Amino acid sequence: MITPSLTPVRPPLPLWLAVVVAACAGALLDLAFPSVSLWIAAPVAIGLLLVALMGRRAGGALLVGVVFGLVFYLLLVSWTSRYLGPLPWTALSALEALLTGVGLIPVALAYRWLPRASPRPALRVLLVATAVAALWVGRELFIGAFPYGGFPWARVGYTLVDTPAAMLASWIGVSGLSFVLVFFVAALVEVLRLSWERRSSFTLRGLVPALTVPIAALLALLLVPAFPTTAGGELRVGAVQGNGPTGYFDAREPLAIIASQIDASRPLFGEDLDLLVWPEGSVEGDPFQNPTLARMLSRVVAQADAPLLANAATAVGDRYFNTSFLWDVSRPAPARDDTQTHAKRHPVPFGEYVPDRAFFNAIAPDLIGLIQREYTPGTDAPVMTLDHTAIGLAICFDVIYDDVIREGINGGAELLVFQTNNADFRGTDENLQQLAIARMRAIETGRTVVNISTVGTSQVIRADGSTQAALDADRPGAMLEDVELRTGATAGVVVAPVLEPILLWGGVLLVLLGWFRARRSSRS
Repeated sequence: MITPSLTPVRPPLPLWLAVVVAACAGALLDLAFPSVSLWIAAPVAIGLLLVALMGRRAGGALLVGVVFGLVFYLLLVSWTSRYLGPLPWTALSALEALLTGVGLIPVALAYRWLPRASPRPALRVLLVATAVAALWVGRELFIGAFPYGGFPWARVGYTLVDTPAAMLASWIGVSGLSFVLVFFVAALVEVLRLSWERRSSFTLRGLVPALTVPIAALLALLLVPAFPTTAGGELRVGAVQGNGPTGYFDAREPLAIIASQIDASRPLFGEDLDLLVWPEGSVEGDPFQNPTLARMLSRVVAQADAPLLANAATAVGDRYFNTSFLWDVSRPAPARDDTQTHAKRHPVPFGEYVPDRAFFNAIAPDLIGLIQREYTPGTDAPVMTLDHTAIGLAICFDVIYDDVIREGINGGAELLVFQTNNADFRGTDENLQQLAIARMRAIETGRTVVNISTVGTSQVIRADGSTQAALDADRPGAMLEDVELRTGATAGVVVAPVLEPILLWGGVLLVLLGWFRARRSSRS
């Protein structure tokens, strides 16, 4: 019979080696994300990190977690240095590493206390794996919300987008998928640790009940099909990648951006179209205040004989918004008040606005001075209606925020359109990482996604995450596709908002339970 030790879990690795292993885990986890997309590296990296955290006190766990996070984020978001140099890159990486280190301390505490919470091997494995996975998700939610709206870019569930396990996101959301992946790894690690601890009295019969825990998680990852949604017809969509000078520092003539979009749209003129879609930043001014832009857009919708979903920076009083709008063919020059619009919900801090500007300007005035326009977060629903068909929207980095995606689906969206501008990250992994997130959103919501960029990567993505059509990056082009409309909210959209706080606080409660039981065991 395998029984738990009544002494605190000892670290299997000395601290110096644990730090080295954590650094290797960070590098491995980066390989699981695009452009390498070696998904098998994710469970290996998680396993190595968990071993490095085992038995650590808070200080050691913080060090291990920070080293892991620093290596991981320095590699993953190296594209942030593309134009502005190493300062934004290292600052973001250091902040995310610190938050990662803090978020991993409870995982180390779970390993110190929970193994003594049950005398039964299977229950011990279940408790430890549940706590570790829930705390991991809690850390992802924490990083995804703090500070300044958070940065939920690196959720480990995204690494599974090219595997059958991705279908699980349609049942329990991306956070739930992260939970099951980490649960599987943590359960397997705990079974191996149990067998090592009791190797002198090891029997396969005693270990079989414990093995059922990781096996059940693995079967869920491999065998659960996509949550069913209902087909509801088709929409003929043209999506245009103009490849214009849309980068922050791109030299351009007046009206060069909209001209590039118009030129790339010409092959679609005369085609049977229900909707024409342009990317984020496809119009370089406010068409509600600039008559020239308004006339150009009206000519486009007249030639395409279809409404145009475009995007521009617009002004309301002294406030600026990153705004998508539906320019309707029925009105030659729509006014803002009678035009469907949606403003970006989560403007990018230090990209589209500067929080605490006075403070950061004192630290890096040259960099902060480059960001003159302050975008205001939008409050309108990310949904537009086209002939009784609801279309859900997400503008660029809004695709990483669950609230925007869920609000679109809850608003009846039968199709998702993601407009983005990746021109500032040409030649980096950023556009591929964002595309992987868009593909996961298609699976999670059971919707076709039209992901259109100024410079690529642009794709039409089916509800199962596969590619229906694509455009080469850094080239102008247009896609014309009959995209499937689907109705019905997936369980992932409905369940995830309830599941996430349960995981967040459930992991904390399990750690407290482990501390209480360990304390009682010590007194006994």
